[in-house]
Amino acid sequence: MMSLVQTQAADGTVQLATVKQRHLKAPIVLAGATVLLALLFLLVPRDGISTFRLSDQSSAFALPDVALPTASTFWVVFGILVVLTVGAFLGAWTYRKPSLWLVVAYGVLAVFAFLVWAAAGGLVPVTSLLFGAVSLSVPLVFGALGGVIGERAGVVNVAIEGQLLLGAFSAALLSSITGNPFVGLVGAMIGGVLVASVLAAFAIKYLVEQVIVGVVLNVLVTGLTGFLYGALLAPNEAALNTPVRFPRVEIPLLSDIPIIGPVLFNQTFIGYLMFITVAVVAWGLYRTRWGLRLRAVGEHPQAADTVGIKVNPTRFWNVLLAGAIAGMGGAYFTLVSVPQFGKDMTAGLGFIALAAVIFGRWDPIRATLAALLFGFATNLQNLLSILKTPIPGEFMLMLPYVVTLLAVAGFAGQIKAPAADGKPYIKS
Repeated sequence: MMSLVQTQAADGTVQLATVKQRHLKAPIVLAGATVLLALLFLLVPRDGISTFRLSDQSSAFALPDVALPTASTFWVVFGILVVLTVGAFLGAWTYRKPSLWLVVAYGVLAVFAFLVWAAAGGLVPVTSLLFGAVSLSVPLVFGALGGVIGERAGVVNVAIEGQLLLGAFSAALLSSITGNPFVGLVGAMIGGVLVASVLAAFAIKYLVEQVIVGVVLNVLVTGLTGFLYGALLAPNEAALNTPVRFPRVEIPLLSDIPIIGPVLFNQTFIGYLMFITVAVVAWGLYRTRWGLRLRAVGEHPQAADTVGIKVNPTRFWNVLLAGAIAGMGGAYFTLVSVPQFGKDMTAGLGFIALAAVIFGRWDPIRATLAALLFGFATNLQNLLSILKTPIPGEFMLMLPYVVTLLAVAGFAGQIKAPAADGKPYIKS
């Protein structure tokens, strides 16, 4: 990569000089992962047959199981990983930025090699693994989309955790009272908007430090929902904490596609709503007047103000929209995943969604892919427990968070947030 720097000549004139930079962060991370995989198999060797099941019992087109010799398959894939790592270093040495496809290919093959090692003498249900990953990613995707919209507007949305939690609480309460999951979903959106409105008021109107407001809101919502759970929901569980959940809706023909059919086309209403929301936000952010104004107030509010865009009202309403989207993610916990509300049931996923925003470079598609990666890591942890791999349970519980750290620190690179992100705008 080349960048321009200013230099001053002996005669006092200012000149521009080209400086080349080597991007070594990604190659170093790839090399570290390669070494860890080698140590894993050398220190804890496993032999036998690793079986991958490509179809489940409901598949219309049954695919045969794939049985692979564990040791030889691992070392063949490991050799390919070494080649990719060397290629990444060669590219960095010649001042080329690491290819996204190289990193993606390395990640897929590294996960495959790890699964081959873990499944020695066991079975990996591929469809179930991917289905669980997508399902666990639903609240993360909604939270990440809320974070993208809020920060593109110039407001740091650290309160995603609180929006998810209050959304889950509101969805459980209203769905239990009315017996209608759609009312619960609307209630979840309202819950997210309530948290977002407090964030917007303090951050935009009263110019309070946005990160501090977000952290305080998370603590406030955690305490509030915990109190209401003990005082209201627990004593009246039958009436107030038995929400009606969304059933799974199977799309004919599409759900029969091998592997991806059951994963993408046998979802609940919230799952399909997630697909639609990602597409709408990605299209609207770059193809509509709303998206142009949203990006303008987050990048250069002074310029936006000069062309007649009302900066602070635009920020305020978009933070509320971000809260509504994050609230829909909260509804997943009580209207799909668990049939009732529980204290602290979001378990810090709001912060994982915030990491997905950063890893995704404040782009809705990339943030969605990052959320899917974290959901896959969480479901992989569950699979490893079933396969009884020789990894301590404490390390498996750490897996989603380790993946988050590696992704943000290792592969995100030198990324820049929107220029006015976190900076209040005072009209001069």
